[in-house]
Amino acid sequence: MFASIAAAALAAATPATIAEHQAACAGKDGWSDPAPPIKIFANVYDVGTCGIVSLLITGPRGHILLDAATEEAAPGIAANIQRLGFQLSDVKIIGASHEHYDHVGGLAELQRLTGATVMSMSSAYLALETGKVDADDPQLGLHKPYQPAKVGIMLADGFVVRQGPLAITAHATPGHAPGSTSWSWRSCENGRCVTFVYADSVSAVSSDSYRFSDHKRYVTTFRESLRKIERMQCSLLVTPHPAASNLYDRLAGKAPLIDGSACKEYAQRGRAALDARLTKEQAK
Repeated sequence: MFASIAAAALAAATPATIAEHQAACAGKDGWSDPAPPIKIFANVYDVGTCGIVSLLITGPRGHILLDAATEEAAPGIAANIQRLGFQLSDVKIIGASHEHYDHVGGLAELQRLTGATVMSMSSAYLALETGKVDADDPQLGLHKPYQPAKVGIMLADGFVVRQGPLAITAHATPGHAPGSTSWSWRSCENGRCVTFVYADSVSAVSSDSYRFSDHKRYVTTFRESLRKIERMQCSLLVTPHPAASNLYDRLAGKAPLIDGSACKEYAQRGRAALDARLTKEQAK
């Protein structure tokens, strides 16, 4: 089995160039708009859509997929994995940034196609298993239900997920959603190593009836998550919504791809937006 996975990893992968990706996504940034797969660095690929990142981290003993976009996008994600020369059955573990439709709507279908084990923070477990967000989610009512997935690995803050030589760390960063999870790992290519952080969304988005200022404990937790992201040592930041970290322009060379201050600046933008939201609520 390991030999077949290694052979697949050495197969003639055909990721799109960033120019091809930008051409395919010109004028599109929807959650389900199909996009070709692109290489980010070393063994890490974006196999998602024009508007949602789905990260494939490849290894000689199986791969890890982070985020599944929408149900409509799942076939395209599967096709992107195959285009890169990998077998769907070699995707062994699937995780998520958070439990909203735009990131896990395709989770059940991709679990079915790959046979992978799904992992989840306990705070996202019920949502993934039922397909419905929890009542304490600020975005309750904004996202449609999705097909339930079967969770096989329960995560905790700091849990290290291993698949062969791959090792990625889960960081609980609740705020955007109760189950928000950020991920970190190191990837190396040609003697150069970078520290990836796949930082979850930090925007204070909610339904019209939800007031963050009425949920002080949740706001405190949100702020703690922002401090955690701010302190992360990251040289290559990726976010579930690519525009939030200017990913595609960075891959195109319009801005630095590697930036040691990226996590700090990302968290600071999230904090400023949360403060602005609270100020707006209190003014009413």
